[in-house]
Amino acid sequence: MPMEFINKLIDKIVSYHLTEPIVYKHESELQLKYDALMKLKDEINENKELEQELLMVKKGLIGENEIEYQLMKSDIGMYILRDIKVKYKDLTAQIDYIVITPIYTYFIECKNLMGNITIDSKGNFIREWINSNKQKQRIGMPSPLNQVENQRNVMKKIKLEQASSLYKHMIQNHFEDYNKVLVVVANQYTILNMTKAPKSIQSKVVRADRLNERIKYDLKNAPKDENKDSKSKMEERAKRIVEELCIHEDKDYYLEYKERFTQIKNTLKSELERFREQRAKEKGITTNYVFTDTELEELLKYKPTTIEALIKLKVLPPIKIKCHGQAIIDEIIKYTKNT
Repeated sequence: MPMEFINKLIDKIVSYHLTEPIVYKHESELQLKYDALMKLKDEINENKELEQELLMVKKGLIGENEIEYQLMKSDIGMYILRDIKVKYKDLTAQIDYIVITPIYTYFIECKNLMGNITIDSKGNFIREWINSNKQKQRIGMPSPLNQVENQRNVMKKIKLEQASSLYKHMIQNHFEDYNKVLVVVANQYTILNMTKAPKSIQSKVVRADRLNERIKYDLKNAPKDENKDSKSKMEERAKRIVEELCIHEDKDYYLEYKERFTQIKNTLKSELERFREQRAKEKGITTNYVFTDTELEELLKYKPTTIEALIKLKVLPPIKIKCHGQAIIDEIIKYTKNT
């Protein structure tokens, strides 16, 4: 048999069956938000609200990146779609990942939380962690499993609306069989306790480092006579989701965040500057004896709402706290209530 023929045959087999993961959509809203916040952080003096938002976005982004990293290490043929937003009437679903394999499609919800997660016998998710005061915290949290199941349900409604009468019955009765949901815990230090969780939940919650193992198990245990999609068929499905179903929003997060964080700070700044002028006039002193511009920036950064907090922060010297502290606090509280 000529070598040329063998090479063509191999190329045809390889092109038919996908043997490695492919990231079909990598763009992420969290990445755009993170880039915008980092740019704004360099332009604005320390802003507590901005830093809190940045921390939250960064955690989510790290979680998403960890999932993509784990999926790309796999030898499973699949298409990876990141951050897919779809809409059906008044329902909107933002899906962290959609992963298309030759048999199953996975809807993945990423959770990158501090602390440990326990799922009890009723399927409740309970989060435990140690706070900054070294106190143990234990709270219930909204079920991420319900969240991702709702996202899948929005996609099902879209499929039903677009399907011909011939396929509506099949989608209605078998959509969940081939479109699975997974909650993936991205924090490598999180202990996931599911010893009392219902078995139906145990198979749907997994740590990021066991994600590929979970997918392989499903594919291995699929019915023997199950049809497997070719590479071209999988790519066609990925393309349709991204180009036809996914909502692409052209948002300028930098301007959005700039308006949000500078407006809050500048408005409070103007209020405190007005207070300083008035206070200095009433007391017959210069404005620096109320607080300096540097001290003003510290007040804007921390926004203390009690005398105790003001003393603890050491923003102002004791004499200024004694003379003006409560009046400053009252101005901050008044502004906070109004906004």
